[in-house]
Amino acid sequence: MDIIMPKMGESVSEGTIIKWYKQVGDSVKRDELICEISTDKVDTEIPSPNSGVLSEIKVNEGDTVDVGTVIAILDEDNKNVSKTTTGIVPEEKTEPAKSESAKSEPELKKINTSGELLEIEMPKMGESVMEGTIIKWLKKVGEHIKLDEALFEISTDKVDTEVPSPVEGTVAEIMVAEQETVDVGTVVAKISTDLNFIIPKTSKSSEVEESVVSAPASIHKNFTTQSAELTKQTSEGDRFYSPLVLSIAQKENVSFDELGKINGSGLKGRVTKKDILSYLQERKTGDTREVQTPPSGTQSQTPVQQGVTELRSSGEVEKIPMNNIRQKIMKHMIASRDTSVHVTSLVEVDMVRIDKFIVEKKEEYRQRDGINLTYMAFIADACVKALQEYPLVNSSIEGNMIIRKKYINLGIAVAVERTGLIVPNIKSANHRNLIGLAAAISDIAYRSRNKKLLPDDVTDGTFTITNYGVFGTVFGLPIINQPEVAILGVGAVVKRPTVIEADGTDTIAIRPIMALTLSHDHRLIDGMLGSLFLKYVKESLEGFDPGSI
Repeated sequence: MDIIMPKMGESVSEGTIIKWYKQVGDSVKRDELICEISTDKVDTEIPSPNSGVLSEIKVNEGDTVDVGTVIAILDEDNKNVSKTTTGIVPEEKTEPAKSESAKSEPELKKINTSGELLEIEMPKMGESVMEGTIIKWLKKVGEHIKLDEALFEISTDKVDTEVPSPVEGTVAEIMVAEQETVDVGTVVAKISTDLNFIIPKTSKSSEVEESVVSAPASIHKNFTTQSAELTKQTSEGDRFYSPLVLSIAQKENVSFDELGKINGSGLKGRVTKKDILSYLQERKTGDTREVQTPPSGTQSQTPVQQGVTELRSSGEVEKIPMNNIRQKIMKHMIASRDTSVHVTSLVEVDMVRIDKFIVEKKEEYRQRDGINLTYMAFIADACVKALQEYPLVNSSIEGNMIIRKKYINLGIAVAVERTGLIVPNIKSANHRNLIGLAAAISDIAYRSRNKKLLPDDVTDGTFTITNYGVFGTVFGLPIINQPEVAILGVGAVVKRPTVIEADGTDTIAIRPIMALTLSHDHRLIDGMLGSLFLKYVKESLEGFDPGSI
């Protein structure tokens, strides 16, 4: 049976063998630890997929190979294998005898896997969301967790939310540290459903941020003097270099002094594969920046961006680092601007009928149905009807294909803080009446502001409404929420004089007027279709019939 280098995340394409726990000829039980690997995302231990005898080791400790490469062969028939005739010849002439503590190390690290060991992945929080940041672990390794109990909190450009556990069990391993950003689908933790699970005595996963693995001797051999200093620094917690980073440094003749000048984007300033490759590229162009080491006893912080390690205020200028959600919004909006050809249309709506109905019925609906009747429910209802009339506005574009969706998942932008915005969706909004939409809007607004949204709430949206009018803005030009093709902006309802026609005579009256702006993707929605859609929404609102509820 071939044992291959596993894929530890969507963006991870290679891994480094740190240590072999078994040698050629050793018996291996199913789920017993066989080796330890390192990638630019995580250091982890690999269990054997079956019981048998390790017949061949194809990759030495310290070697880096691509994901999918066969690293060893397991003889499942338990045939005797000669240690001297099979496998890779070690670099050293003789292998030092293992101490008693070293012999027992795999057993100490071994996890009881009689129950299922479930991998927890970084969830997908939206069609355009490809990564997320672990904000906080709400459970530690060894702690019991109930079904649907919050395991960790994540942040994306769409939402900050708590992720619940899909099973009841014990947290067996945490693979991604707080404040680290990983791709959607990356395994971030493992939960054991075994009721007799015991915390591994020497497991490093209980505190990912303190995980330190010594680099292989084959990498250190060209850095004898610096290596000793590095080991000292690493043990003191100043800086850690993974074997993968050290391997690249060796190949590219990067000294430890140079490594110390690289700005690390990992936890506590840890240098990742991406960092050292960026440094090498910058070194070619002569544009390299030095990292500033924090004073002893202080915790280094991940820079906001490459090259920014310390922010200071001076005089009348204050530099404030963007939080994660603001950085993601920035990138998402730039991508939308560069993807869609934005065109915006504007109409003014006379809200007198709806305004009168809300004044008369608001308290009645609050007491009877427990909902807060606002303009937004009426606007959402009108949009749903317009989307059914003009389904292309409810579409998306994939290459040269138009994806027309028969369901309507209505996104409602919710401001959760001064610099944050979340767009949860009302799923199957076309199956709700006006009162149902009002209840759904109230529900998603509450859960957005209290971090109670689920991943499904922010995925698969088809059309978005953003209500900047709640802050008094009369009208705006919103940016399309990718991969949708249109977004409706709602301005403040303002009383002002307007000309109305009554009995064939024009008169001036004071009316509550609201501006609606539709930003649409001109690749698909041309001016005629955008105008017809807006006209339909306007007529639905102005022609509101209280008897239709």
